[in-house]
Amino acid sequence: MSGPAQPAAAPSATYLRLVATAVLWGATWIAGRVAVSEAAPLAVASWRFLLAALLLGALVVQREGWPRWSRSDWLTLTALGASGIFLYNLCFLYGLQLIEAGRGALVVALTPVLVATGDWLFFGAPMSPLRAAGIIVAMFGCLLVVSNGDLRLLVSGQIGSGEWLIIGCSLLWAVYTFIGRRATRSLSPMAMTFGASLTGCAMLTTAALLQGTLFSLADTTWRSWTSIAFLGIFGVALAFTWYAAAVQEIGATRSAAFINLVPVSAVLLGALLLHERLGIAVLAGGSLVIAGVLMTNHAAARLAAGAHSKEKTA
Repeated sequence: MSGPAQPAAAPSATYLRLVATAVLWGATWIAGRVAVSEAAPLAVASWRFLLAALLLGALVVQREGWPRWSRSDWLTLTALGASGIFLYNLCFLYGLQLIEAGRGALVVALTPVLVATGDWLFFGAPMSPLRAAGIIVAMFGCLLVVSNGDLRLLVSGQIGSGEWLIIGCSLLWAVYTFIGRRATRSLSPMAMTFGASLTGCAMLTTAALLQGTLFSLADTTWRSWTSIAFLGIFGVALAFTWYAAAVQEIGATRSAAFINLVPVSAVLLGALLLHERLGIAVLAGGSLVIAGVLMTNHAAARLAAGAHSKEKTA
């Protein structure tokens, strides 16, 4: 007699797409730095998310039909657009005018740890010793990256605005994640991303018009236009779609593990394409951030497995 049927293994194409997604998201740090070297950050962000919203909207209509969002959905999508699109991109693109792309990506690698900390502080998620240790290790690594290896700068208040803006990216993405949990109760991941891109794009475009930079692109070369197109088409529309599909196929925990490749990709691409050379202390700090994130994720997986085991034996 044969045993119980085992779930089919996910196709290797799913994992290849997740690796490609991490590479694309790492490359957005390079493309963003190139784009803001010739165009205003608000204009870059506006055109980026206009492209993304058009492509995602077409995919949503094709796969799910025309959106019929309730008032509550619109409020949630507006909050997502404000936190994860509008404010995040202000911090992301203005920050990239001031610090290296690779160093910025290493700071943002802290995001999963901030999510875990917020889960514990505000939503009562369990905190194991391993999870707490991972948070501490990642935080210390982030301080090394932000201070360029000189922790005395933290005490003397000499951390620049670029570093603070990139830290703001991590905080805002954590907020976006928590709001997104509510959104996915009634919306698919793709529809949620489309709605957030749409509302965020409206805010970015309004701000760029008020600033007078939306159409001030006469001095923008093909390098920046290519970077903007890459940010919208590949960095948002394609990568978000691949990631959402992977979450549906193999689950959020296994998919999220691939995000740890993003800062690695950004550092390597920054060195290759922008000739960025990060110091040993910064690379060591980045390694600690990634190690702390891995510890935190492993602890979360063990806690989830333990909870599931208790449910089965209850």
